[in-house]
Amino acid sequence: MDINELKLLQNYPLKLKIEKTKRRIQEWYEHYNGEVYVSFSGGKDSTVLLDIVRSMYPDVEAVFSNTGLEYPEIVKFVKTFDNVTILKPQMNFKQVINTYGYPVISKENSQYLYEIRHSTENMRQRRLHGDSKGRFKLPNKYHYLIDAPFEISNKCCEIMKKRPVKKFEKETGKVPILGTMADESSLRQQSYLQHGCNAFESKRPVSTPLGFWRQQDILEYIYKNNLKIASVYGEVIEDKNLLNECTYSTTGCERTGCIYCLYGIQSDTTPNRIQRLKKTHPKQYSYCMNVLGLDKVLNYIGVKY
Repeated sequence: MDINELKLLQNYPLKLKIEKTKRRIQEWYEHYNGEVYVSFSGGKDSTVLLDIVRSMYPDVEAVFSNTGLEYPEIVKFVKTFDNVTILKPQMNFKQVINTYGYPVISKENSQYLYEIRHSTENMRQRRLHGDSKGRFKLPNKYHYLIDAPFEISNKCCEIMKKRPVKKFEKETGKVPILGTMADESSLRQQSYLQHGCNAFESKRPVSTPLGFWRQQDILEYIYKNNLKIASVYGEVIEDKNLLNECTYSTTGCERTGCIYCLYGIQSDTTPNRIQRLKKTHPKQYSYCMNVLGLDKVLNYIGVKY
């Protein structure tokens, strides 16, 4: 698939997107004789995914990785669903950051920073200068983080989410359906362009039937179907402009994910996620500052908290 085809799909009306998504889910389910599961984070994207999958196959299992980094409202929401398996990591977040480092900027760039500090000289030069085409390098604007007085890495997601999931898949033989979308990051866009919705031939086969959706589609689906979502998001509301065009937004958090994750925080609007956390969840805010030491990281990257 090329980028133009993806853009065409992303511009489909929601009704057509739902139909296409259901076809991809059906293909995946039948290919694996129903031995599939939905990766359920409790966030709005995976809530929409689970709703669509179970409208077709009510008995499909959902799997939730309880890392200890979720908003308490998310965990409470997940537990209202039937047939949800809860996985837990072997290391907690404090152990991960003390051992490997903080998740800063993005998964890709935190990986590059870790490799610059801890890999061979060849890998270090590759991450500093890129390959023969200048790809796969740490952007110059983040070079100041090479000498940061704290460790940085992308190990958090691998240890706290991927490892427990890999163990589950090995034990059950089930393959995942994920709620990720191409417009969330360049890495996810690259993956979607390479595999499409159903990566049957991938080393780890995964289905991403919402891959060509956008965040507005998720919100529109929730609004029009009156779908219940975690209370931390507030409500989904509809706004119309002078041309009677609709946009959708949440009255609470725009994103949830891991409470203490700093990926992308430099691009947050004001108040950023940590500033909102201070107001809405003061106990968790105090923990991330006084125990996890996120204040020193935020000071160094110039983000207010």
